[in-house]
Amino acid sequence: MPEIIGIDHIYLAVRDLAVAERFYDRVLGEILGFRKNRFALEGEPHVQFYNRHFGLVLRPAGRPAAAPGAPGLHHFCLRVDSVDDVKAVAAQLRSAGVEASGAEHHPDYAPDYWAVYFSDPDGTRLEVTNFRAERRARHDRWDTLA
Repeated sequence: MPEIIGIDHIYLAVRDLAVAERFYDRVLGEILGFRKNRFALEGEPHVQFYNRHFGLVLRPAGRPAAAPGAPGLHHFCLRVDSVDDVKAVAAQLRSAGVEASGAEHHPDYAPDYWAVYFSDPDGTRLEVTNFRAERRARHDRWDTLA
């Protein structure tokens, strides 16, 4: 059976492409080091932010957003290496004018779970968390786990 080895890309339909692009320029470009390109599909402009692992593509929405709590994407979470990295991202987000939580410890999720939470201009919830021990063990010992 083929193994899924990662997320290739995430597509977000946004109300205002220019507003969303400015937000993600700060968050993904300036703070998290993603690169960016633009392209068009079927005459619609798209903006892609990418790193060596995956891409996030913005495209204009074709219809109004669903009501909060409707089925669909709840949030997406990006991973950094350490708790210190989570703290640095939280500080950088706030310093860039992004309304974000502080770096928070959530031992009820996992003993070493730290995260910062924020939303994009369309209300899509985002999280940045650390590479926790359980995730590292799963990654490093995948072939020996039952």
